[in-house]
Amino acid sequence: MIIIADGGSTKTNWCLVTEDGKKVYFNTEGYNPYFSGTDYIIQSLKESLPTDLEKDNITEVNYYGAGCSTPEMRKIVEDAMKAVFTKSRVNIGHDLLAAARALLGNNEGFAAILGTGTNTCLYNGKEIINNIDSGAYILGDEGSGCHIGKKLLIDYLRGYMPEAVRKNFWETFKLTPDDINEIVYTQPRANRFCASFSKFVYDNIVNIEYSRNLVRTSFEDFFRNLVTHYPDYQKYTFNCIGSVGYNFRNVLEEVCTENGMTVGNIIRSPIDNLVKFHLELAPSQL
Repeated sequence: MIIIADGGSTKTNWCLVTEDGKKVYFNTEGYNPYFSGTDYIIQSLKESLPTDLEKDNITEVNYYGAGCSTPEMRKIVEDAMKAVFTKSRVNIGHDLLAAARALLGNNEGFAAILGTGTNTCLYNGKEIINNIDSGAYILGDEGSGCHIGKKLLIDYLRGYMPEAVRKNFWETFKLTPDDINEIVYTQPRANRFCASFSKFVYDNIVNIEYSRNLVRTSFEDFFRNLVTHYPDYQKYTFNCIGSVGYNFRNVLEEVCTENGMTVGNIIRSPIDNLVKFHLELAPSQL
């Protein structure tokens, strides 16, 4: 039996493939090694993995995770996976590689992630050949849920929100400006906190024009600061994975077209295509 997992900063989607080809899906929280240490990941997995999961019968774990971009960060996650799946061969990859494989298979092209965070790349059908650093949630991550959430929070803190939206925000969250600053600057996982407000933007019907403009300007920043800096970017189709790209795809497609790119695949989660990649394009011994 093998496991394929796609781990974002907020949630990890898992698929267990049994010896007879049955697929069993389950979820845990996300494990970004920049925010979660080995001990934390081990404890979380012990608490959240299905109780009937036969870990000793799993021969291989293929985990793709946010933040797993350097050997040091991958080792944090690898050590945790080996401690939990003691009989398994463990392969740790970056979630950007998972996105490219899920979106493009063995074909070359452009792939992006627009979820809690942002990432982009050019892929040659085997590996990532060009990646512009997203800057993560403090310095960049334009177009992400965190970026959209930060823009919303800034408008709230500065009093720029339309009054009806501000009233709705208060009634929904009961957060004062001091509460927000305290959470962002003193508590862990501020990226998740900021990203959580992208749902409010999506659900807001009090002032749709305000919400749409917030999302549009975030996607415009994403293209201006990241996508358009790839060589000959307009020759590629725009392919994207992530809940933010998927939920706001109508606005994303508009901005994409305005920047001279043809829209390709925009999907919420890579897990199904990633499983297909491992079973058909890069089969392992089950």
